[in-house]
Amino acid sequence: MFPLRDNIPSRHRSYMMWTLLALNIAFFLAGLGLSNAQEFRLFHLFGVVPARYFDPQWAIFQGYPEGLLLPLGTHMFLHSGWLHLIVNMWTLWIFGDNVEDVMGPFKFLVFYLLCGLGALAVHMLTNSSSTMPVVGASGAIAGVMGAYFFLYPHAKVVTFLPILIIPFIFELPAVFYLGAWFLTQVLSGMLAPAGGGGVAWWAHIGGFVVGMLLLRFFRDDSRCYYCYRSETWKEWK
Repeated sequence: MFPLRDNIPSRHRSYMMWTLLALNIAFFLAGLGLSNAQEFRLFHLFGVVPARYFDPQWAIFQGYPEGLLLPLGTHMFLHSGWLHLIVNMWTLWIFGDNVEDVMGPFKFLVFYLLCGLGALAVHMLTNSSSTMPVVGASGAIAGVMGAYFFLYPHAKVVTFLPILIIPFIFELPAVFYLGAWFLTQVLSGMLAPAGGGGVAWWAHIGGFVVGMLLLRFFRDDSRCYYCYRSETWKEWK
């Protein structure tokens, strides 16, 4: 299933969501001219390779430089291809504006980065020996989806589902769409081969849970215009 749009309006301009979109796109476009070898080096230096942190002797033998902190941030702004970028940015665009709406731009930025770090921590703990670099914003965006799950379970998400060659477009309550998405990540993480088969399933799971847990510290109820059970939502509905 792929989300096309939701029905929750925003009261404030989403400055930080658009800034994050622009940064991710700019990083991706800047790397388009790299050769395969250069891209490999970029992902291994600025993506997160779990074994680099859990096996320092291996990292030294492989020639990784010192300085373990920078990749913890930069990995969130690197993407492995057009599809990876488009899916992540589209999802951020759909859900991010409404979450920023109840936090404000700077609190949303901190929330987003903490979700990304939480997602990464879960991935590293479940794949500590992996030598595959982790790149992408999906862990942080999963945190945004986790916050949306609690804030707007009553929202409607227009969803695209291709079955064979027939495209189905239908509307789902956000609680069902996001719940199904989360269960899919859990099942995929449990069934995937060691290393996740190229997808960081447990990062998605971790980010979603971290987003739900952190929401209470970042939400501003005075800005929660369309949150579930808010008076404004009742009037708007």
